[in-house]
Amino acid sequence: MLKNKNYNALFHFWLIVLTILIALIIVVGGLTRLTNSGLSITEWELFKGVIPPTSSDEWLKYFNSYKEIPQYLLLNSSMSLEEFKYIFLWEYAHRLLARFIGLFFLIPFLFFLYLNILKKYLIIRLTNIFALILIQGTVGWYMVKSGLIENTSVSHYRLSIHLIIAFSIFSCLFWIILNSYNKTKKKFFFIKNKYSSLQILLILLFIQIILGAFVSGLDAGKIYQTWPLMNGSYFPNDVNFNNFFNFDNPSTTQFFHRNIAYLIFLLSIYLGITIFKNHEINFYTPYLFYMGIITIQVILGIFVLVSGANFYLASMHQISSIFLILSIISLYHRVNPS
Repeated sequence: MLKNKNYNALFHFWLIVLTILIALIIVVGGLTRLTNSGLSITEWELFKGVIPPTSSDEWLKYFNSYKEIPQYLLLNSSMSLEEFKYIFLWEYAHRLLARFIGLFFLIPFLFFLYLNILKKYLIIRLTNIFALILIQGTVGWYMVKSGLIENTSVSHYRLSIHLIIAFSIFSCLFWIILNSYNKTKKKFFFIKNKYSSLQILLILLFIQIILGAFVSGLDAGKIYQTWPLMNGSYFPNDVNFNNFFNFDNPSTTQFFHRNIAYLIFLLSIYLGITIFKNHEINFYTPYLFYMGIITIQVILGIFVLVSGANFYLASMHQISSIFLILSIISLYHRVNPS
């Protein structure tokens, strides 16, 4: 992978830690949303906000800024300073980790560039990832701004963009790791008719992540808390043809999130039939690992619904999505012939 193989171990360590950090910030970001903490810091403090408040005056300054936004005025007007500190520290941890990831990417990357040990295609791919990291920071603030003037929460559309970029960065890094350890230069996009279902499956999983962000942003998991039917009906009773594709409606969003999950699971089974029918022994282990994760993910999704969107179950559902993407990309890399 590198021009100088003496640095392979260091390069691999850097990529692995970066991938773990991206996974961690996805988890922290999800918990920040579940605790409704994302709007607690109302300014984009790129440098000033590195150190948390250390005095009563500083805490009151942040709290008074929070008191001016709709979330406080309409939902949390009885919140105490101690309760504010709890949500503030969640968002602070989220932003601090984001800063650390940016630096942890940039400094070693510049070091490898200085040593001139990266091959050209790696420089291009890593530069693209860094560009995504920079875009992610901007989108993060763009997302927060959507809840500072008229809304009591961030826009679920902006939340979904923020989340899908995070998973894109995560996927790109993991792909480079797989190529590096397997000494391959496989491209992410390829066409192979025999396993086109795997490509469709991968696309559906990323669509499902977007829908999951919609569900989270709209608190859509707190309605229709029955399964397999939605309060005795397959279709939600407050949705008609005129607003069937209205993704501002929590009922519509939950309906599509459920049904894309069913489609993903059925397509996963079909993929397994194809693999075993063709006696692709090398694909057995990554496929079975993927099926184990997708089964857990489906079960957790059902438990989240029937539990009334229990905080711990919802967080486990979000965390398992990281392992789901890991497993499907591992299988995709194995099948990929390029």
